[in-house]
Amino acid sequence: MKPIKLAVENFDNEVKLSEKPVLIDFYADWCGPCKMLAPIIEELANELTDTKVCKVNVDEQPEIASSFGVMSIPTVVVIKEGNYYKKAVGYQSKDKLMKLLA
Repeated sequence: MKPIKLAVENFDNEVKLSEKPVLIDFYADWCGPCKMLAPIIEELANELTDTKVCKVNVDEQPEIASSFGVMSIPTVVVIKEGNYYKKAVGYQSKDKLMKLLA
């Protein structure tokens, strides 16, 4: 399964109303560390059945990024039960992302 691309139009449905925890990768196409993180995000999207994996392009969706206070990318945010849970800034290993979900 591919990560879900978030936009203002589908954000509430995919994130706030999700019964599963949601991992959101905030990225930009021009960002080197974001490109390094992308294959890990893809892996997680394929492997995790109990978590929804999503991506937000900060250039295309600045209002979503600003609502989470994203100042640097990549930033990964975890939402549980519709509420902010944890955040990590910068490139993260797969192990660190799994710990973020715990």
